[in-house]
Amino acid sequence: MFSDTAVERQVRKDLKYNFSIGLFDGSLFGVALGFASFSAVLPLFVASMTDSALLIGLVPAIHSVGWQLPQLFTASHVSRLRRYKSTVLMNTIHERLPFFGFGVIALLMPYIGKDLSLILVFLFLTWQGLGGGFTANPWTSMISKIIPSDSRGTFFGLQAGLANLFISGSAILAGYLLDFLASPWNFAVCFFLASFFFALSWFALARTREPEDLEKIIPEEKTHFWADSKQILKRDINFNWFLIARFLSQFATMGFSFYIIYALRQFNMDSVTAGFLTATLTISQTVANIGMGWVGDRIGHRAMLILGAFSALVSAVLAWLATSLFWFYPIFILTGWANVSIWTIGMAMTVDFGTETQRPLYIGLSQTLTAPATILAPLLGGLIVDRAGFMPIFSTSIWLSAAMILILLWLVKDPRKRQALSA
Repeated sequence: MFSDTAVERQVRKDLKYNFSIGLFDGSLFGVALGFASFSAVLPLFVASMTDSALLIGLVPAIHSVGWQLPQLFTASHVSRLRRYKSTVLMNTIHERLPFFGFGVIALLMPYIGKDLSLILVFLFLTWQGLGGGFTANPWTSMISKIIPSDSRGTFFGLQAGLANLFISGSAILAGYLLDFLASPWNFAVCFFLASFFFALSWFALARTREPEDLEKIIPEEKTHFWADSKQILKRDINFNWFLIARFLSQFATMGFSFYIIYALRQFNMDSVTAGFLTATLTISQTVANIGMGWVGDRIGHRAMLILGAFSALVSAVLAWLATSLFWFYPIFILTGWANVSIWTIGMAMTVDFGTETQRPLYIGLSQTLTAPATILAPLLGGLIVDRAGFMPIFSTSIWLSAAMILILLWLVKDPRKRQALSA
């Protein structure tokens, strides 16, 4: 039940408009990412300059850690804003402009050499990752403000689902461009197309309607973000268990990255089957984003987190037991459900904690404290596979998924339902 403040009346009035604009922005952002994906195009670009598997593997890791790490450090500033939109629009330039830089580097590579090009690429990757990280907290806070709590899961799910769909489409087109055009124009065209759609997405984002919150209570004295964070961690035991579950989820799902390699080595998977399995994962995530977000709004996001943890456990069990490639279709469907639960539903539930003023700190804590696990889990997983093979990592995922289920079942409570009972 919402109180009848001026901000909430305006939010309800603009809800359909902002919902549509947000989905349009997410779709254009997805098209852009498909042309310069962190899982395919950018790693291939780096692979054209070096044979180092470590450097190639760092591409998605830099993006993920750069996105997560700064969020706590921006929380204190964000919590004092009465309007988030201008901060979002300024910061997001730094997560979009580097893609144009990648295109320029591609064209300059024949003249400046691969070594200098590689250094520049990693500088731009770091810039892009941190740009996303400095944007994430004010953007999430803005969305949480203009999308009421009973619609947030649906919005986050629909936006992620549409983005996933458009990423798939433009990624296919990027593959044809990389194959059809001669180097370095193949990569340059992909990055310039990504830049074009990122610009369109920025203009769509700029059309968001966000009312200024003049009724928001902002303390006169600005305290240090870490002091405020320690107070939250000391007081909110429910949030602490939620953080532990999020941290654990990175290790519980570290076997996911090796399913495709296991299928290749153990069952001699061909490229056609690999394509079908990738499509299965994409479709599963698209449907799960929409469905789990909508259901979560109605019965609670905690239930969707539990479903995702069970999906992670069962997918690891099936990988352990697999006797043919056919087993990997349900494995990849369950993987998609688990991924959506951890990322999309995790974000939707995070913003249910705390008040409007506290929310940026909760968002920052949820992302920044998870960042070490995000970078350590794939490194640990690779070490386990290299030293002991695939079965130990699958069994590790099984046990950690079971631990995550127990934490979510017995120790984490739905924050939205608790607020409703205390109101």
